[in-house]
Amino acid sequence: MSFKKAALFTLLWFLVAMGFAAGIFHYQGQTKALEFLAGYLIELSLSMDNLFLFLMLFSVYRIDCAYQRRILNWGLLGAVILRLIFIVLGIAMVEKFHWILYIFGFILIVTGYKMAFGKEAEPNVEDNWAVKLFKKLMPVTCEEHGDKFFTRIGGVLHATPLFIVLLLIESTDLIFAIDSIPAIFAITTDTFIVYSSNVLAILGLRSLYFFLERVQKAFIHVKYGVALLLAVTGLKMLLTFWDIKVPIPVALGTIAAIIVGSIISSVLFGKKEAALITCADQSSAQYNNPD
Repeated sequence: MSFKKAALFTLLWFLVAMGFAAGIFHYQGQTKALEFLAGYLIELSLSMDNLFLFLMLFSVYRIDCAYQRRILNWGLLGAVILRLIFIVLGIAMVEKFHWILYIFGFILIVTGYKMAFGKEAEPNVEDNWAVKLFKKLMPVTCEEHGDKFFTRIGGVLHATPLFIVLLLIESTDLIFAIDSIPAIFAITTDTFIVYSSNVLAILGLRSLYFFLERVQKAFIHVKYGVALLLAVTGLKMLLTFWDIKVPIPVALGTIAAIIVGSIISSVLFGKKEAALITCADQSSAQYNNPD
């Protein structure tokens, strides 16, 4: 997918979400529409960090660009199904055990802190629990076989690297769901609002991926915005312990300000920092390989 096409489809999916919000406003009122917008923006911003991980996975496994789209299509379909299960179970837990929101809030704050100040490292795909379990059940080829997820070698069914990447995407999405779904619970526990905001954000991820693939260095500060968003959302959850409720318009404005602020900061200062990081990496490589 070309850069212009990716940007166009990213904008298109955003407009679809805004149209959906307008429909909610018409049929269910302003409060529900604002809850949807807040949930959508939370999911979209958290998904951006998820997509940067996908970029790493495709790079580590050297997946050809021609096959990335197929993996993403199946990955997003799986995410839509898994999110429904997570949301239904999560809302049932919150309704039965309201105190679990405080645990969610604490988890979000800790996750935000680790994201902002933790050391970033390339994921060790061999340590992934899903990959380890799967490799005990089925052999995996070392090379791609076109766009196939499975192939037969000597009459024995083997999985290809494309399926392993798909498995990694689905398993890591479960981990990201632990952050994103509780974050939306800080806004609402309405099943329809939570799921529709999740699904519309997820449906736009494929085009957003191909857009970010080409401009990832320009968004170097987005992860700090996501970290702050997680921390602020977690704090909002904890405040309910003292019956302090943040109005939805204030929450929505805060979310939008954090996202826009991180993007503006990336545009103004990101290129310079990215250049410094690149120079540092090149210097380190030359030092480690003087020949």
